[in-house]
Amino acid sequence: MLRVRRFTRFRIEPELYRDARPVEISAWTVGGEPVPFAHALTQRFEPFELGTAWGQPWDTVWFDVRGEVPAEWDPAETELVVDLGFTGDQPGFQAEGTVYRPDGSIVKALEPLNAWVPMPEAGPFRLLIEAAANPIVQVPYEYEPTLLGDKATAGDAPQYRLRALAIARRDLVVWELLQDVATLDGLVDVLPPEGSRRAEIVHALERMVDSMDPDDVPGTALLGREILAPVLASGAPDSALVVSAIGHAHIDCAWLWPTRETVRKVARTFANVLDLAERNPDFIFAASSAQQYAWLKETQPELFERVRAAVKAGSIRPVGGMWVESDTNMPGGEALVRQFVQGKRFFREEFGVDSTVGWLPDSFGYSGALPQIVRAAGMPYFLTQKPSWNEINQMPHSSFLWEGIDGSRLFTHFPPAETYNSDLGAPDLARTERKFRQKGEARQVLGLFGWGDGGGGPTREMLGAAVRKRDLDGSPRVRLGDPETFFAAASAELADPPVWTGEMYLELHRGTLISQARSKRGNRHSEALLRQAELWAATAAIRDGAAYPYDVLERAWRTVLLLQFHDILPGTSIAWVHQEAEQKYAELATQVTTLIEDSLTTLAGSGDEVLSANAAPLAQHGVPAMGIAAAVAPRVAAPSATGDRFVLEDDALRVEIDRRGTLVSVLDRVAGRELLPRGVAGGVLQLFRDTPREWDAWDINDEDKRSGRDLVEPAAIGIDGDAVSVRYELGASVVDVTIRLADGRLDYAFDIDWHESQKLLKLAFPLDLRAGHAVSEIQFGHLRRPIHQNTSWDAARFETVAHRWIQVGEPGYGVAIANDVVYGHDIRSAQAPDGRPMTTARLSLLRAPRYPDPAADQGRHAFTVSLRPGGIPEAIADGYAQHLPVREVRGTAVQPLLEVSDDAIVIESVKLAEDRSGDLVVRLYEAHGDRSSTSVRTNFGWADVSATDLLEDRAPSEAIVESTAGASVDLRLRPFEILTLRFAAPVA
Repeated sequence: MLRVRRFTRFRIEPELYRDARPVEISAWTVGGEPVPFAHALTQRFEPFELGTAWGQPWDTVWFDVRGEVPAEWDPAETELVVDLGFTGDQPGFQAEGTVYRPDGSIVKALEPLNAWVPMPEAGPFRLLIEAAANPIVQVPYEYEPTLLGDKATAGDAPQYRLRALAIARRDLVVWELLQDVATLDGLVDVLPPEGSRRAEIVHALERMVDSMDPDDVPGTALLGREILAPVLASGAPDSALVVSAIGHAHIDCAWLWPTRETVRKVARTFANVLDLAERNPDFIFAASSAQQYAWLKETQPELFERVRAAVKAGSIRPVGGMWVESDTNMPGGEALVRQFVQGKRFFREEFGVDSTVGWLPDSFGYSGALPQIVRAAGMPYFLTQKPSWNEINQMPHSSFLWEGIDGSRLFTHFPPAETYNSDLGAPDLARTERKFRQKGEARQVLGLFGWGDGGGGPTREMLGAAVRKRDLDGSPRVRLGDPETFFAAASAELADPPVWTGEMYLELHRGTLISQARSKRGNRHSEALLRQAELWAATAAIRDGAAYPYDVLERAWRTVLLLQFHDILPGTSIAWVHQEAEQKYAELATQVTTLIEDSLTTLAGSGDEVLSANAAPLAQHGVPAMGIAAAVAPRVAAPSATGDRFVLEDDALRVEIDRRGTLVSVLDRVAGRELLPRGVAGGVLQLFRDTPREWDAWDINDEDKRSGRDLVEPAAIGIDGDAVSVRYELGASVVDVTIRLADGRLDYAFDIDWHESQKLLKLAFPLDLRAGHAVSEIQFGHLRRPIHQNTSWDAARFETVAHRWIQVGEPGYGVAIANDVVYGHDIRSAQAPDGRPMTTARLSLLRAPRYPDPAADQGRHAFTVSLRPGGIPEAIADGYAQHLPVREVRGTAVQPLLEVSDDAIVIESVKLAEDRSGDLVVRLYEAHGDRSSTSVRTNFGWADVSATDLLEDRAPSEAIVESTAGASVDLRLRPFEILTLRFAAPVA
């Protein structure tokens, strides 16, 4: 085969283009942020020569290209061929270009492996190329710190050199021959070495080389195709898998580029897709993320209208129904709901479509709450492939029912090629055949093809591969398809699909629960602010007729939803992205806090009584849930010094802290039980080496725990008012800890100035409990995860997500640990020094990865963690108290809109309806994991109540048992069931 490959590379490929003609080139350098086409068109362009360097990092150069297409050239052959200085074959990770006509309409994009432009009819032409000098931030398998990810440190050295720009004629026969050879050559590498089919293909390729004239490839290319035709016509066996090939271009909303560059990537990709669709009527392209369509509408309205027409024609299929392809581990329940509310509303309003397929190919694990949310958004199907990245255990099924924590089920498919960036080459299709888990009982599989991550999408070469593999011996059958048709067929052929229950934990990228802690704080606090803003604005609208700030709230939500993208919230993007995220969170906090204060001022009126507004769904400090009343001050224990220890004591707990700053005793005075194992310190800060094998910001490795040390030598310790204050100094970092006992809850408040590199900081609570599992809050409920290591699945789950709380315990007794902004947890059964069993719960506070942001997590951070004896109800209460502390307000008390008789039913959201009808929408869920009944008493007028889906359309539900207009609604909910209620106002 070496002879064939040399002949292809050095004889056939150089003959793809002929009759190249030079063009006239001039250029204008923007010298800053991108500008619209109309602005660029007015600038002074200077002559530019081929071979000249261009493009400082993140800058843009506009090239004005002029020439003339000869009258005798066939338009089907005529193309502008461009090499901006492309390096290697990584579309989306380096220089890219957008080609415009003089009227401002986009022709298509320029990228590696797709660097051609169709030309107009014969005669003079002018095109403008917006060339983006995006630096190459990712060097595979090196993951070394880079300054290129921050515009302030990226330097000013030109990144690229314009190597080619000419018009030429593409030899269509030579191009088809190259596709024939690529298809057969690929099979040679994947077929059994001693098999007759492989020998047949090799023989045909050798005959092709023999028959063609190396000095006249264009003249003999057709002969070469004729020799290969018989082996290309050999059909696949009846048992071959059927691959529904769907065009795709996974476009990360930010990653190794900022969101402003994603806006341009979206335009480039859709321009490429539209060009392909116009030439190939069977081609279908699936694209998710309403945010990206919204960017297109805002910045490229002409292109957006072409996309709208393609959606109507069916060649582009909006899928997923989410605002962005978000992380699913860390967003709160209501935020995940709003991903679908905002996404599906956009698709309905702009395109009149309603996707039925959940679409998350690249998130870092999948919450057990997701099946219920996706089903409630009107989607029975779900697609991902990320669990194929597991380090240790492989998911047992390719097509299956995924069952969530409430029992909801989604028909789910993993494309067995284990990629969303397939080129439909032989290696991807052979992997599809090899990795499909249900061979024999099913044949329908899905294949996503197109350059992705950085966008780009499918190419004509990929479609050429699809045509040749429609029925080809040695390959699965490839059929151009669409998502809905595939899922209907795949679910129909499995009469009794297997079931996977609970979360789909990714055995990789566990560090994403910890990296870029300020972004994570911004997310958690923004979610809390938006709950408060909606609750108080809805209350003021219903009680006082105040205007509801629909537009401001929608913009705020869309900001939060964008920042939950799976490379932003997880902390795995370049510095530019996270700096921008922190700025947006700060701006949002200012805007939304103003909304909250305005609504509270309206509600409380002009009185002067000092009150507390409690936006939490549970009573706090004597204030009813979601009401405004006078609060009862917390009972804070006064610390005392006794010998070498500090003591904090109230009716519930007696706490002793030694001079190392660690807990030596936490006595539950009510139960008469010591929480700490004998001779084991608690509340200990631990510092570990954090040097991942690869993927710095993404990964932490279990072996690094062997290098940990306890921080037990404080620089200072003493009593500070009503707390014990401890300071630790390590290198250039300072950790200040304030320990306080209030209302039977032990609180740790951290103020950290962090300047470590590749270190991981954890807070450890060893507990005198023999627990078999830990309970961790997730969206709309909780998970029970084993904390032993009986199986490889248990051992791989060494860092897990929890939201506001975890709880560990024995039958009848346990401990609740809550936090205000921690997601990563590490909970394991262990053995105390005296040989007795214990459980160690650790919270992961900070790390300091170097790639892709070398300054990740440097600077100030704050965390609050609390501990108390208790079960799930106490954990829920403490979690909400951390998340939604009461807010001081002056005026008169305000009765809550709703009161719930059973704390197992938690109200997660109170707002006005999305359709702006003035109806009140209330979302609640069963939080304890039991079947629960409650009466919801209402303190406002309403004429009708109905259960709805997440889009606030009426939906069948057995949860409403009885209702009395304007008074109450009796409910019965299944474990972890989410229920959305819509209260219609009385008719005037």
